[in-house]
Amino acid sequence: MLRFELFSQIISSKPSTPAAWVYSGFFALACVLSVVTTAFILKTQQNIGIDVPDSRRKTHEKPVSRLGGAAIFVALLFGLAIALQTRGIEWIRWWPILICNGLVFAIGFLDDLKPLGARTKLIGQIGAATILFALGVSIDILSNPFGSGSISLGWLSLPLTVFWLVSIPNIVNLIDGMDGLATGFGMFISLTLAMVGHLSGQPDVVYVSLIMAGALGGFLVFNFPPAKIFLGDGGAYLIGFFIASVALLTSNKGSILAALLVMMVALGVPILDTLFAILRRAVRGVPIFKADAEHIHHRLIVLGYTKGQALMMMYAVCVVLSLVGISILLTKGLALPVVGAVLFLLAMAAARYLGYVRTWKGFRQQMKESIARRKDQEYVNAHARVMELEIEKCAKPAEFMPILRQGLSRLGLHLDETPGLNPVEIPLVNGGLAILFKSGEVKHRLEEENRIDAVKACLDAAITQWGSLPDLQVAPDPKRVSPSVDLPVTNQETSSLEL
Repeated sequence: MLRFELFSQIISSKPSTPAAWVYSGFFALACVLSVVTTAFILKTQQNIGIDVPDSRRKTHEKPVSRLGGAAIFVALLFGLAIALQTRGIEWIRWWPILICNGLVFAIGFLDDLKPLGARTKLIGQIGAATILFALGVSIDILSNPFGSGSISLGWLSLPLTVFWLVSIPNIVNLIDGMDGLATGFGMFISLTLAMVGHLSGQPDVVYVSLIMAGALGGFLVFNFPPAKIFLGDGGAYLIGFFIASVALLTSNKGSILAALLVMMVALGVPILDTLFAILRRAVRGVPIFKADAEHIHHRLIVLGYTKGQALMMMYAVCVVLSLVGISILLTKGLALPVVGAVLFLLAMAAARYLGYVRTWKGFRQQMKESIARRKDQEYVNAHARVMELEIEKCAKPAEFMPILRQGLSRLGLHLDETPGLNPVEIPLVNGGLAILFKSGEVKHRLEEENRIDAVKACLDAAITQWGSLPDLQVAPDPKRVSPSVDLPVTNQETSSLEL
């Protein structure tokens, strides 16, 4: 009872109360709210928003809920409501942030319940970012972090603001392929935002950022390996949009360029991981948003680190980069050249150590090999696309089956078991496992995975169209929650190997 009274005094205390106690109280409040809400979701969840392992990219042992973002959003809302009532925070300054963060969370949460498609989600994110711009939170003037002077962006303000607000949520979502990774990063970067708010004399930013950090800290109790619940797209988008939008608000009373640079440095690991992903997928000829199993955390595990060790290593780098970013503010931009050099060397060392580049001396040859494999991937994509188009033209499955057999044969796969061929299981959209047969020769692991993914998309389209296919062997998937429930395939990211 005494502890509760003390906590109440901290929350309701006047501005003269020591800031450290007040800030700690709001962090703890959000943490408790998040723990309680997450526990409630775990206790009451049904077979909706479930992420099912596929043994290739999703390696968790059993189906896990993807609705964790709801717990963070609820904790954030309640924490902010209390802060608005007790700390004198101006509602007019924060309501655009709250509304647009709610919109972005809703887009991701709906996708967790039933996949919306990348294009739909992107349009929704652009819409939310445009609304926030219209409500006055934008990048209008780039102030010189080294001293006086500024540049007015004019018409460039809208595209730059939208790009910033859309890219950060997707960067956070891209690294959300390992238990606790995006959650921990979000917590550390929210703490960095709180420090930026403190240095710029904006206590409201400190309160709001600490509430978000506390909500993520409470959720991390359940999201730490092995995770009992995932962030889902709703949680990942919320974290990213919160960071991006609050960073813009933080800059209103200081150098906007300095504030954005701090966030970019603090987000160094996710940004670097995203750059690696874009480069390797562009070289291989696969869609940029296609999931693979070669992100930084996957490469660390391949190198022999346990999941816990890889997570702690990436946490440590995030903390160090956050401190490096804050040094830009403390030195009024004088540390920027040093920071830039450090980040460049870090990127080069990471590319080599993680195996994305075999050797710098043989990098040109490696690129030639990758471009050659790109042609093979284009061949696979073309045949898979033709089969998908044939599904629309065929009136019934019996008419489609000869086309499917011929297309699969072109890709080295067969419907019938033959001596010398090995079975391969492909999870289907209806919860079953399609059994195909392939030769045991694999030229390159990535080519094999991309071929299976292309065939999976075709089979899912056929199953969606007709419900079943004659001659296609389908077995129940023991990893599904219930064979009677059609579980949509989710798009949680996990990573791939070298260029």
